[in-house]
Amino acid sequence: MKNKPLPLLKRGLNFEMLMWIFTRLSALGMYVLILTAAVGALVMGARTQMNIADVLRWSFMPNTTHVQSTNIVAIDPWAHAFWKTVASLTLLVATAHGIHGLVVIADDYIIKPLGRNIIRIISILFMLAMISIGLYIIWTS
Repeated sequence: MKNKPLPLLKRGLNFEMLMWIFTRLSALGMYVLILTAAVGALVMGARTQMNIADVLRWSFMPNTTHVQSTNIVAIDPWAHAFWKTVASLTLLVATAHGIHGLVVIADDYIIKPLGRNIIRIISILFMLAMISIGLYIIWTS
């Protein structure tokens, strides 16, 4: 006898479904944020004759301290709040997405509920610490 799946209307939203949706949407969000940063870096780099290594460095972490060691004459356009916001959003989305992935993998290998809860708490604390450090660096440098 085969198990019949529940119809979509009877399944309802639960935590697992919301986390599955979050994983997909956060991946799409990362693509949008990375493309925004890459296109912005290419436009700014073309304007200032920047080499590809510096364009890639700017794309993945748009931060004025990353371009100070280059031979770019004007750093002011790079210090705009828009780029700090893009970097902050990228940090938030990527960290949450990655930590969620680690928790899902840990759930596959840890059998006891207490162990799962401990790993989840440690993961959340680690995520909050990394986000705090990252945001501090982005907004104060």
